[in-house]
Amino acid sequence: MRANDQPERRRSSTDISADQRPADAAPDSRGREGGKSVDKRRISDYAMIGDCQTAAMISRDGSIDWLSVPRFDAPSVFAALLGEAENGRCRIAPKGDFEVTRRYRPGTLILETEFRTETGTAVLTDFMPIRDERPVNVVRILECRSGTVELELDLRIRFDYGAIVPWVTHHDATTRLAIGGPDALAIRTPLEVEGEGLHSVASIPLEEGDRTHLVLTYYPSHLPPPEAIDPLQALTETERYWRDYTARCPDVDGDTEAVANSLVILKALTYAPTGGVVAAATTSLPEEIGGSRNWDYRYCWLRDATMTLVAFMDLGYFDEARAWRDWLMRAIAGDPARLQIMYSVTGERRLQEWQPDWLGGFRGSSPVRIGNAASGQLQLDVFGEVFDMLAQASTGIEPSDHGRDLRTHLLERLEKIWREPDAGIWEPRGGPRHHVHSKVMAWVAFDRAAKGFAGDDHDGDAAARWRAVADEIHAEVLEHGFDTELDTFVQSYDSTSLDASLLFIPLVGFLPADDPRVVSTVAAIERSLMVGDTYLRRYDTKTSDDGLEGSEGMFLACSFWLADVYVLQGRRDDARAILDRLIALRNDVGLLPEEIDAETGEFLGNLPQAFSHVGLITTALNLSQANGPAKRRSHCPPADE
Repeated sequence: MRANDQPERRRSSTDISADQRPADAAPDSRGREGGKSVDKRRISDYAMIGDCQTAAMISRDGSIDWLSVPRFDAPSVFAALLGEAENGRCRIAPKGDFEVTRRYRPGTLILETEFRTETGTAVLTDFMPIRDERPVNVVRILECRSGTVELELDLRIRFDYGAIVPWVTHHDATTRLAIGGPDALAIRTPLEVEGEGLHSVASIPLEEGDRTHLVLTYYPSHLPPPEAIDPLQALTETERYWRDYTARCPDVDGDTEAVANSLVILKALTYAPTGGVVAAATTSLPEEIGGSRNWDYRYCWLRDATMTLVAFMDLGYFDEARAWRDWLMRAIAGDPARLQIMYSVTGERRLQEWQPDWLGGFRGSSPVRIGNAASGQLQLDVFGEVFDMLAQASTGIEPSDHGRDLRTHLLERLEKIWREPDAGIWEPRGGPRHHVHSKVMAWVAFDRAAKGFAGDDHDGDAAARWRAVADEIHAEVLEHGFDTELDTFVQSYDSTSLDASLLFIPLVGFLPADDPRVVSTVAAIERSLMVGDTYLRRYDTKTSDDGLEGSEGMFLACSFWLADVYVLQGRRDDARAILDRLIALRNDVGLLPEEIDAETGEFLGNLPQAFSHVGLITTALNLSQANGPAKRRSHCPPADE
């Protein structure tokens, strides 16, 4: 039976306009050259779809290569992103050669991939319906727009990070069930799917006007399969959800499109049931192709707290800001001595790191890591981030129920340990040091607290106590953290290395942006860590021993921080130029990674990176507002939670 005997023969009224970027030829990116297998994939080839509880990564050649279910940090159903096709994928693409353009429908996370062949044009629409109480659904709708196009489906379901090959059985005329251990996937499609080896295939010949679909629904294997959804109705509802969300985004001068796009990414990286925002949708995408700096970013970092909250609040998204604040307050509740730098989307603390050795890594970049051992590190700066977040929240969100009591316990804990060396902001695997950024952020905690207690008639003694600690830290950093011979602040006490995190000295108000020591530090960072006119290294891996092998790319968040400092210093044209170049770095659907290779422009690190998108929003707001986030943060209100 021909595949297009069963699909609906009707045209869609949806306008699919081609992306204005040049079209790329996109056969299967895992090809052969000279008889050898060659992996030509790029991290920038991937787009994300999601349901605000988990996400899937889709390549330019129509392959879903990553999907964790039922939440961001759960085991994956498809893991080809971090290995081979046999580790799991769902690929729909034309046979033979084709060209591709793709985009998100405006204001949404609905991905449209247009395939053009010699015989016709077809559009693949991918999305995940917003879940609420429903199960995870991935919907793929195919439509032939002109001529004829022959496509093919290659479906390889591999539960538990590619380790489990499921049994696949027929359930009814259009449904197959894949079951392996505790996991199950319902495969619903009118296509004639056949088993071939350990995967499922289908030929999909389409003529102009033909439309067909594939819906994958995850559910626990001990339960009956969920009811089928109507793909077109789900498409309408999903588009309405995202358009309603982005319609609230205010005008941000000439950057509204980029800001709204980043807002969609942040929303998609938010675990809706709790409000936690994960750092990225992926794990182990490498900071160096072929290298070992590969980390699991599917968790929520306290360090992201302030800038994420401010980004939401400044754009009028107070529900999202409140949910993020509330997640944080629940996550850190308990013994302050057990404060972690990151938690799961529900606030779980045990994020044990392990390596699935059957996954070879993205383009051979191993090891692949699940979990994150850095969760157990002492990083003093997170205390400052918590208090800075509370201070910023006080300007637009009602106080939390237990924030005031928790604040005192955290301060008493930090008062005992701020003199200790720590792992620092970059989570190296080397030994602890007296990191200047960590001390500055410890100062932030006591500074914001002192301002908050000073505003309470009953807490004058507490205000004086915390101000005294803040002053002590301030004096120590100026004495030990500034190298008078180099005329710059340094990465850590007794070090001569520079670090981009020193840009926080003016951004949090430790010193004014026009202080000569800040001006000279910014100049030193420009000379030593800046590559070209846009990129910054976090630090020099050749002179700073971080306990890791290999090198890394340019950390994009650092470039946004530099632009923010430029705004504070009155160098608005320089800040504008950096922002414009960073916006232009986004891939064809507007995603930013963690890092980039300055020489090749290749994306590095996990994708999409929340920190990079928050940086874009923040810098755009700093340039569009007279009293933007950087200026307010450097003259911060009290933390009166």
